[in-house]
Amino acid sequence: MKVNDSFGPGPYKANDRRYDTMQFRRCGNSGILMPLISLGLWHNFGHTNDLETGRGLLRCAFDNGITHFDLANNYGPPYGAAEENFGRIFKDDFKPYRDELLISSKAGWDMWPGPYGNFGSRKYLVASLDQSLKRMGLDYVDIFYHHRPDPDTPLEETMGALHHLVQRGKALYAGISQYPADLTAKAAKIMKDLGTPLLIHQPRYNMLDRWVEDGLLGELEKQGMGSIAFSPLEQGILTNKYLGGIPKDSRALKDGRYLKEAQITPEVLKKVEQLNTIAKNRGQSLAQMAIAWLLKDERISTVLVGVSKQEQLLDNLEALKNIKFSEAELKNINTVLG
Repeated sequence: MKVNDSFGPGPYKANDRRYDTMQFRRCGNSGILMPLISLGLWHNFGHTNDLETGRGLLRCAFDNGITHFDLANNYGPPYGAAEENFGRIFKDDFKPYRDELLISSKAGWDMWPGPYGNFGSRKYLVASLDQSLKRMGLDYVDIFYHHRPDPDTPLEETMGALHHLVQRGKALYAGISQYPADLTAKAAKIMKDLGTPLLIHQPRYNMLDRWVEDGLLGELEKQGMGSIAFSPLEQGILTNKYLGGIPKDSRALKDGRYLKEAQITPEVLKKVEQLNTIAKNRGQSLAQMAIAWLLKDERISTVLVGVSKQEQLLDNLEALKNIKFSEAELKNINTVLG
């Protein structure tokens, strides 16, 4: 594995050995295989970010067997920027490899003004995917998710919109994100009855946020759905970044939207230090162990990472060299997590 800095003249040519080391796992009861690590194009692909850095990340990912790129309508900043930038890079670099890629997008959060640019109505979801396809220059996405439950729109309408988009060929598969177990069961039944089974669920899941273990993972297994865990490193807390306290360049200090300083308590830092010791004894960094810990469960189809540097991505990929845990290691981890 190496950094991709080949930005010279001529078209991008993918690494001929890109599938030599990547491991793939079946996504629920489907024909789809997911790379164990997927790349998220979140707030690292907006117009405030360098396009060539993003190009390097995507090339590095694909050159190392990562075939799944995950986006959403409002990723940026500003909203739509991640899809626009991906579209530019896709046109220049990845169009010849389209059939080797899984490209996903989502809708469900605030996107445009007025009553039709949020949540889960048929109008919003259909319009949103049309916009996303234009921004990315695609005829279809491989997976289209409803990004979060809508408490006011009938679930039948939201799922009916996903079914409609698959039937129209604008998405090959449908998914949901952040749905609790009971709503997941209801959504899966509606979709099964319509004839478009839900392929995948995208929940937030990591060592410090284990809500999915209280029923959701069991429901996904029952429904034959796969899962893609996002925020595996708890916005950087499960890395070596906070071992000495909160650094001045921390996201928690610079931008409190996704990680607040109040989340990084002395109790959390103590857990991080203890987990880091376990990781060292495994021959891994804390980040690598956090990713491996998720992948130890076969119900996790893939782990979604968001990085800003190729070196971070390559470090994450090293986790795949050891995703087995001994009973003693799991006991020690559970003792630390409480």
